[in-house]
Amino acid sequence: MLLLSIAIAALAIGLISLALIAALKSKQATELDSAMQQLKDTSEQTHILRSEVSELRTGLLSIGKRVLEVEQQNQELVLQQAAQKYDDPDAKIYSRAVKMVGLGADLDEVIRECELPRAEAELLFSLHKQKGA
Repeated sequence: MLLLSIAIAALAIGLISLALIAALKSKQATELDSAMQQLKDTSEQTHILRSEVSELRTGLLSIGKRVLEVEQQNQELVLQQAAQKYDDPDAKIYSRAVKMVGLGADLDEVIRECELPRAEAELLFSLHKQKGA
């Protein structure tokens, strides 16, 4: 009888242990599933972020190329403008007249030295006074 009660107690302890092991295994399986889902979500987010970074990188490279092109065009235009300024004899006359006005020459002196019509010389004086004011 004692042997039977020990066997029943051992069997009960074994069943309880088995139930606890099953409960722990179930809990671990749930936690593992949760961790796997988080890993999957994180992986998807990483993939999306990498795609966005790639798109941004492509866009920035495109913008950078465009900025370089615009800077090059601007430099070419500055050089062309400078070349035209020195190639145009009329521009030299007007540049000289503006310098003379800036240095305080009077109207008749600018007309005589730069061979400008009176109306143009008066216009230069008028514009110079507006800039100085």
